[in-house]
Amino acid sequence: MPLISIAAAMGGNVRVGLEDSLYDGRQLAKSNADQVRRIRAILDGLSLEVATPTEAREMLALKGGDRVAF
Repeated sequence: MPLISIAAAMGGNVRVGLEDSLYDGRQLAKSNADQVRRIRAILDGLSLEVATPTEAREMLALKGGDRVAF
């Protein structure tokens, strides 16, 4: 997560999850949720703002749950 932290500190957008990396430090990550909790704690410690789910959907131009047929 060091490179993710550096990217965020430089103003970049970041994402985490098992589809991006199977590792959490030197160990296999247990879940996406664990990775999200860890980077959230790091970003909070750096006083960086984390996007809400709605903001992330807007940034990625996603439809959102209210506009899909499943």
